[in-house]
Amino acid sequence: MSRMCRLEDKIYGCLLGGLIGDAMGAPGEGKTYAQIQERFGPEGIVDFEGVGTDDTAIREQLIDAILKAHQAGRDVTCDDFAQSFLDHKARNYRLWYVPVKNAFHKYEAGLRLPAYAGWDNMQSSSTAMSLSPLGIINACDPRRAVLETLDVASFIHHGASGFCRDAACAMAAAVAAAFAPDASVERILDAATAFLLPQSARELRGRIEESLALARETGSYEAFRAAYYARHLYPTASDSRETVPATLALFWLAGGDPERAIRYGANFGRDADTIGTMVGGLCGAFRGATALPRRWVEQVEANPQVPYRDLTAQLAAIVRERAARARHHAALVAQLG
Repeated sequence: MSRMCRLEDKIYGCLLGGLIGDAMGAPGEGKTYAQIQERFGPEGIVDFEGVGTDDTAIREQLIDAILKAHQAGRDVTCDDFAQSFLDHKARNYRLWYVPVKNAFHKYEAGLRLPAYAGWDNMQSSSTAMSLSPLGIINACDPRRAVLETLDVASFIHHGASGFCRDAACAMAAAVAAAFAPDASVERILDAATAFLLPQSARELRGRIEESLALARETGSYEAFRAAYYARHLYPTASDSRETVPATLALFWLAGGDPERAIRYGANFGRDADTIGTMVGGLCGAFRGATALPRRWVEQVEANPQVPYRDLTAQLAAIVRERAARARHHAALVAQLG
């Protein structure tokens, strides 16, 4: 891997880690961890094929929306995210999960505006799994990552299923915090909930706190996994009240190490591809692409369908432009005395 500036290394790591976690978790999706071990052996899933599932596809749609909005001189909004589903319908429709298709069809048919298409949609991790780019473009600013995610995620989840939007905010904030030069596992985990609404997001905050407490209590991946299955599963495996707390706990158990965390996610079972993509993207943002196993990076880079180096450069330019805007705003305020 050619040498990158630290910002680019973290962006590239987030993109690569998310895709690898998604692809590695795909064979374990819908299975229990015992079923994974029965099929793949005691070590479970240790490698990957392909370029991911709907998690990666929707994440790339969002990146496309971010770049198009930037070219138009705007920051990305839920309107741009909604447009990405029209733009990518031919290629990605077959991958979208039920609540995503529900939001899309309400919007496409003119029954709902983008900001309201997600109202009371079925619970899922469809926003939490795919909105890490909002953490990227808000590098080192988790509060702003939350504010933008509240807007963009509303296309798929709002109203009674708004806890899924809160879950997306938690993941975007964690990714943004992972870019800080002085980031640590504990600071990243604190940022995941620091800017969630104290009352409206109380349920998700509580699930995250319980899961992290369980990880600290059990102290090991295997013990945590068994205890989590016993205490914290939901009827729908893709429920973000299950996947996001588990993801953050696995991040803690792995100490932020990308290889360990991705393997933990892939072999967790249930919605394994989503847990894998979220923890992989978070660890990649924290440690950078240089911390990923070289063989994994080479495998992704050998695929011409994955233009992540180009996307990294474009996203880095947006981050730096936003930082320049923030400095300009600070200078204007300073002139007021």
